[in-house]
Amino acid sequence: MSLIQDKLSLLPDQPGCYLMKNKDREIIYVGKAKSLKSRVRSYFTGSHDGKTQRLVMDIVDFEYIVTGSALEALILECNLIKKYRPRYNVMLKDDKSYPYIRLTMEKHPRLEVTRKLKKDGSKYFGPYPHAGAAQKTKKLLDRLFPLRKCRTLPKRVCLYYHLNQCLAPCEYEVEPENYEEITKKITRFLNGGYPELQQELRKKMEEAAEALQFERAKELRDLIRDIEAVMEKQNIVLNDQIDRDVFGYAADKGWMCVQVFFVRQGKLMERDVSIFHHYNDAEEDFLSFVAQFYHDMPTLPKEVILPPDVDDELIRDLLTGVQVHVPQRGMKKNLVNMATENAKIALTERFQLMEKDEEKTIQAVQNLGAAMGIGIPRRIEAFDNSNIQGTDPVSAMVCFTDGKPDKKEYRKFRIRSVEKPDDYETMREVIRRRYSRVLKEQLPLPDLILVDGGKGQMSAAADVLENELGLFIPIGGMVKDEKHQTSRLLYGDPPIEVDLKRGTQEFYLIQRIQEEVHRFAITFHRQTRGKNLLQSRLDQIPGVGPKRKQQLFRHFGSIENMRKATVEEYRNAGIGDQLARTIIAELQKNEKTGV
Repeated sequence: MSLIQDKLSLLPDQPGCYLMKNKDREIIYVGKAKSLKSRVRSYFTGSHDGKTQRLVMDIVDFEYIVTGSALEALILECNLIKKYRPRYNVMLKDDKSYPYIRLTMEKHPRLEVTRKLKKDGSKYFGPYPHAGAAQKTKKLLDRLFPLRKCRTLPKRVCLYYHLNQCLAPCEYEVEPENYEEITKKITRFLNGGYPELQQELRKKMEEAAEALQFERAKELRDLIRDIEAVMEKQNIVLNDQIDRDVFGYAADKGWMCVQVFFVRQGKLMERDVSIFHHYNDAEEDFLSFVAQFYHDMPTLPKEVILPPDVDDELIRDLLTGVQVHVPQRGMKKNLVNMATENAKIALTERFQLMEKDEEKTIQAVQNLGAAMGIGIPRRIEAFDNSNIQGTDPVSAMVCFTDGKPDKKEYRKFRIRSVEKPDDYETMREVIRRRYSRVLKEQLPLPDLILVDGGKGQMSAAADVLENELGLFIPIGGMVKDEKHQTSRLLYGDPPIEVDLKRGTQEFYLIQRIQEEVHRFAITFHRQTRGKNLLQSRLDQIPGVGPKRKQQLFRHFGSIENMRKATVEEYRNAGIGDQLARTIIAELQKNEKTGV
């Protein structure tokens, strides 16, 4: 902490970006500031909410980059977040890309939905709020305009030709003028000119009806209805046909919700909703969101509408060529108010769902304690052992606090005293080591200990706790059925089944704990076994150190490939002939002895 205090005193009163680091020197948070001096100091003074406090506790060092202006800091922040993907920035704005409809400019053009924009002369329309909206529009265009549907031209005409949805360039010559006319119609349609097409289709429908071509008339009627469903389902909010994005946001309890309304050709088409935890001033984080929202976006709207009390000049400088407004009255002001109100509602709903989830979890813990006849087990520690026929035995402990996993309290154990497969003795060692340390370091004791297993594992754990350590903590046994799924919970002396009904929150809690401790133990065992395998086969060979071992695995990929390789192949991997012969001989000897 003294290092941080020394660096805080040297901070300049200038704009820039700061990068927070944890004990592993990983960048865990990136922020911007108009004044680095006041912003960075604010993290280490005063009180914070729980999540911000967790961020501050992880910080052991920081660095900063001074910029020439607040705009440069905003742009640099976007680039640094994209480069380092810090853990505490992940929720601010993900790498979500929006779908576009692409009209290719090939010899035989076609339509497709894509999230990747290339500078290949194609025309792009959008962005659309989600893939479903883009796909519906594309399917409608496929029915209206006979462009090819296939990526590679087939050798014969397909069904689309017979449905009048393709000109069949695979078999018939198509004049460039025909494509030019179709692409102009598609462009006009997607730019808001679809009412003209509707009138044209309505006229053809009436002509078909007069000619008693009722099936054709029905097809045209359905097309007209589809256009209305896809393109006219939203109300007109502005009559100027300008594409614009409207922003609104709300912040409360360390959380922020930003809503973006997409207005296309004067119609409110869809919205984007993002909810995330934020660590700075609400306005500052909102500006960061807007910057990241448009970062690397190839097409921008003609107009961006922002809520009041934000630095619109900064966004105006960022989005060159885009009109940025903070309306004071009228329809645009109403749209901002609507986006803001929706953000408030979404945030309130999130809090209500979080409260309900919290209530369910706490209720499950209370019900579990009542069913077992003990107090409320706010801290539960669970153990599971893992080995394969006694080799590389390990054990793992997970901790649940108030019904939720507390991963900072998880522990791993390499078994030291047990050589043969003996689950009971393994449990004794782990319980002894864990709670001897708890007593020595005066760590918090659990309200309930759960072991993966039945009476034997429970008895082994109780014997160590009570007779060796003088601790009397409730112990439960999590028993699995023949399908290796949680079936029942044992408790008491002698152990009897606790009355937990399937489908209840308390049964689900036991199931989660058993699955989590099993997952944690298996993962640790695989890691241990993998390391031991490498050590037994390569590390005992003279001349093979850590770097050379990495070199071998990069080239060969596995021990098996090394065993089968020739001296020449080792030579290609940068290994000398003499060492190569030694490695091959050792690996082949290990294969015969089963090491």
